[in-house]
Amino acid sequence: MSKRRHLISIDDLTDEDLRWIVHRGTKYGEGGVVDTQPLNGDLVGLLFRDTSTRTRTAFSAAALRLGGRLITYGPQDLQENTGETAADTGEVLSRMLDVLVVRTASGDSELRAYATSRRMAVVNAMSAAEHPTQALTDLTTLTRHFGAVEGLRVLYLGEGNNTASALCLALSRFADTELHLRTPAGFGVDASFLERAAVSARAAGSRVVQRHDMDDLPEVDVVYTTRWQTTGTTKPVAHWRDLFAPFQADQSVLDRSAARVFLHDLPAHRGEEVTSEVLDGPRSIAFEQAENKYHSARAVLEWCSM
Repeated sequence: MSKRRHLISIDDLTDEDLRWIVHRGTKYGEGGVVDTQPLNGDLVGLLFRDTSTRTRTAFSAAALRLGGRLITYGPQDLQENTGETAADTGEVLSRMLDVLVVRTASGDSELRAYATSRRMAVVNAMSAAEHPTQALTDLTTLTRHFGAVEGLRVLYLGEGNNTASALCLALSRFADTELHLRTPAGFGVDASFLERAAVSARAAGSRVVQRHDMDDLPEVDVVYTTRWQTTGTTKPVAHWRDLFAPFQADQSVLDRSAARVFLHDLPAHRGEEVTSEVLDGPRSIAFEQAENKYHSARAVLEWCSM
């Protein structure tokens, strides 16, 4: 069995890997890839400890389209629930599976424990810290819409969650990009991600800036938001919605920032982080973004098996 490659963080990708996955996802979306079924005969396990519509469907459909076969696990199915270590679980699964796609509310340490063997690729389909496959989807979406990522300016609103963390690491790798994070105080992107993104930004000539207000919005190409209540989390303060309310993506935000498109990783809570006017409006490409998750998943699985 050949060695497999893991995708647990955007940091696991070289610049070449990152651009290959984005380019390949774009080509899949455009119908420009010959159906060679690179996963022919492979077994792909899906372990989702939290709910998922887009990511689970995208990776399931992608694996089947690429010639793989699926084994699915629910949140209570594995013996970790009775005390087996993640490392032992990963060692066993690596002797039977070729790829394991995992969504978990815990940190990346569980995923790293699964990934001790190179016989089985491990893909982070969202952890508490980072959502790397979402960032790859976002870059694929931007490439398909604008033709390239370089030079784009993005305004991200709301919680500095795992989607925002991954976006910081990914977008900062592309030349002349700008990522403006506007997050409520106390709910911003973790400093460790901002520090890592700053290293990439210096090398690429890009910018990542976080503020905790909605004053003086920059002129951007993209406004992006996510739901305020991230899967599997709760807020430490009862009045958190009052703190988040100024960061809603409404029509005035799109107009003030002169944004050309609106992104949302979905699911959306209409009337909270975004208005229906924006989500259903002419500048929204959120549902095209959702479709691109499938195209990007095909690229990720192919990259893992190369």
